[in-house]
Amino acid sequence: MPISASDLCTLAADLAAEHGLVACDYAHRAVMAFEAEGEIDRARFWFTLATLLDDIMLHRLDPERPITIH
Repeated sequence: MPISASDLCTLAADLAAEHGLVACDYAHRAVMAFEAEGEIDRARFWFTLATLLDDIMLHRLDPERPITIH
């Protein structure tokens, strides 16, 4: 199921607002677990989500503004 960059950013923002650093930790552990299981597509999804969570938590990304992907 395709997910847009905007939807992914919204998901990350909601997780960050609700769970903070716990969401970041969970996302990073999910990447490692899915990579170990050979689930590359799932690992990539969680890696992208983890990157957005990190950027939100470090205030490099404002989830209230539209995201631009280059």
